[in-house]
Amino acid sequence: MEKNEMSEERIVTAEMLQHLPEPIQRYMAFSGVLGKPWIRTARVQQSGMFRRGADQPWMRIAADQHFTTTPPAFVWNAQFKIAGVPFVRVRDSYQAGRGHMHGKMAGLFTIFNAGGEEIDQGSFVRYLGEMMWFPTAFLAPNVTWQPSDDCSVQVTLTDGGKSVTAQMTFDDQGRPTDFTAQRYGDMNGAFTLQTWSVPITEYAVHAGLTIPVRGLVTWKLPSGDVPYYDWQVTQVDYNYSIPRNEREVA
Repeated sequence: MEKNEMSEERIVTAEMLQHLPEPIQRYMAFSGVLGKPWIRTARVQQSGMFRRGADQPWMRIAADQHFTTTPPAFVWNAQFKIAGVPFVRVRDSYQAGRGHMHGKMAGLFTIFNAGGEEIDQGSFVRYLGEMMWFPTAFLAPNVTWQPSDDCSVQVTLTDGGKSVTAQMTFDDQGRPTDFTAQRYGDMNGAFTLQTWSVPITEYAVHAGLTIPVRGLVTWKLPSGDVPYYDWQVTQVDYNYSIPRNEREVA
């Protein structure tokens, strides 16, 4: 993961927001980006509950995630616990158009090590959804918008010649309330393209910006909804030096 030093002194201006669809202008006003520095790196710490499927137990999770915005990239390190005991460690990443997932049982032996086109697409969609934690990224030239109605827009992110698109929904105050996209997921051992939704329920100020801090990641399958990650943001830092061991995809 590399950062773009050219963006260090860039400040968000009103002119940057004028061309945006009205729901996005409301969202930018709500987030408080006007007059703030451009975000080139972000660290987002999370906690919550996670399960691998509808018939699987919920596990406590603590995660530490590092992002760059130019180019888009992230590394997500998570620890899962059952009955307070560390059970699985997972490293999920996206960089240069490639996604990668690696998991170890009790930190001792690998239980999965996944890549490929479906992982690439899924990780790319995930990055787009998590840009709500560093909203100046939505103002970059690799993002385009298509209004749907007064409360929702389609957003498209392009990286390395590939693009992903999602529907974002906002309330009258400009708060993002849902993010929905088609994303590849592992469904009983086979990757299929399914509807992936992230309804948002809480917001708070972190590092000078108002961002979503609580949501429920959900697969919306033909057989019914399967919520699987009840997340909460616990700390956010912007424009810091990413540790060397978090700059490269595993």
